[in-house]
Amino acid sequence: RPLPPSVLKRGLRLRPALKMKFEDFASGEVGKVIEPIEQKYKKKLPVSFGPLTDKIVEQLRVLNKAIFPVRYNDKFYSDVEASGEYTQLAYYSTDILVGAVCCRVEGREEGKARLYLMTIGVLAPYRQCGVGTALLEAVLEQASKATEIEEVYLHVQTSNDKALSFYKKFDFTVRETIKNYYKDIDPPDCHLLVKTFDRTSAKQA
Repeated sequence: RPLPPSVLKRGLRLRPALKMKFEDFASGEVGKVIEPIEQKYKKKLPVSFGPLTDKIVEQLRVLNKAIFPVRYNDKFYSDVEASGEYTQLAYYSTDILVGAVCCRVEGREEGKARLYLMTIGVLAPYRQCGVGTALLEAVLEQASKATEIEEVYLHVQTSNDKALSFYKKFDFTVRETIKNYYKDIDPPDCHLLVKTFDRTSAKQA
């Protein structure tokens, strides 16, 4: 499933941020602000999903490099691979990789696992078409079915009202506000957003 060079070329212009903030609901990382560009599509796109395998990790690296102004290390991709089906790739027209959600499973060995949403990203020409929403819905559906996952969480910069509103639509709540979570950006504080699953009935059964 190749990532066409023509797709990467469109709309991936980056400029130094006038005001540092998150883009496209990416959690845990910040960087440059992406310049507004004309969207290629104006309506919801039909996309299909696929899990990450060792054969396409390199394609995910290329995708993330195109979307985010940061470079993720090998530990990031090791965690992503270990997350199994919680990490999902979005394909348009069956073979064009246009987005991904990357997750990390924590505390699995203790029997009370948490799922950390590290990033959700979509290539610029395919944004505002429901792809990011579909990716999040796919992850939450997987997590809701897995009795090992007690909660899903992420960090959002306190000034990112757009991301905060987005996640609240999926029943994420602010558990706490962490001061000075980020370095070299203003504001440096973040909200810890959490969505919990009621596993009481499952445990009783």
